[in-house]
Amino acid sequence: MNFLNANFLTMTIKKIIVQDNQVEQRLDMLLSTSLKISRAQAQKMIKARLIKVNNQVQTAHYLLKLNDKITITPAPQLTKKEFIKALPKLNIIAETKEYLIINKPSGLIVHGGAGIAEPTLTDALEKKYPELTKVGDNPTRPGIVHRLDKDASGLMVIAKNNQNFEHLKKQFQERAITKLYIALVYGAIDKDNDEIIFPISRSAKGYKMAAHAFNREGRQAITEFSVKQHFINYTLLDVKIKTGRTHQIRTHMSAYGHPIVGDDLYGTRKTKEQNKKLELNRLFLHAWQLGFTDLQGQAQIFTIDLPDELQTFLTQIHGK
Repeated sequence: MNFLNANFLTMTIKKIIVQDNQVEQRLDMLLSTSLKISRAQAQKMIKARLIKVNNQVQTAHYLLKLNDKITITPAPQLTKKEFIKALPKLNIIAETKEYLIINKPSGLIVHGGAGIAEPTLTDALEKKYPELTKVGDNPTRPGIVHRLDKDASGLMVIAKNNQNFEHLKKQFQERAITKLYIALVYGAIDKDNDEIIFPISRSAKGYKMAAHAFNREGRQAITEFSVKQHFINYTLLDVKIKTGRTHQIRTHMSAYGHPIVGDDLYGTRKTKEQNKKLELNRLFLHAWQLGFTDLQGQAQIFTIDLPDELQTFLTQIHGK
């Protein structure tokens, strides 16, 4: 579990003085090397304000200077009793000997990493299904073949054995998985449907992604949407992703000019201010349908309704 495995939580305050051979390195790259963690984990620690350079918070792409003093502060940690008590309850939609289908609530992180002290979905899975620790490519992500953002909600499939892990992983790689989302975005979209194919790469800010026009570098990303309902100042969409890039829907809708309601990371200054007024406190992004082929070759499709808080929100904005 995260409580037992996350060494970064129990480390003492660490200091690094930048040497000649480290000058002009990005902050996240140096942390990754020095702490023996992934670059993504380093970026999460920076975003969580656990890292300071010369007593100042810096961005992941800050270029280090000679004799810069980096201070690394451990995340606050829960006692083992507090941690177990805080484990989220799993909302299991379906279960077989091969897989679990769960409904992940908004606010729940899928798996741990540097800078994350709160219990995660994988912690809850390991507590209920300890055998999952032997499933998958990474022991810190038992049975996990895909993810949902912390502030999004909806369906996820968890592999319960390695045979099915590889089977599902291949379907994700070959884009054979059906993933449908409902999203509420800012503004009025005139088209009934459209396809967004802007390539996606990591932003210069390090901790987020960016969608580019065709003449820019980036990984191929394809998002299709159709309009479900128009509201004043908002549009409700059915969204299908053909690729599974990090923050793909959020990045694409922002680049398309219609950020997702509740998205402070990819929103504009105006929509961020509006998010504060709306007080939704989550992304209006919900994975409502998930389809794949099981080990017997049978198609499996699962669907769920919008969470109550999103249903209520739609009722509130109706006619506004």
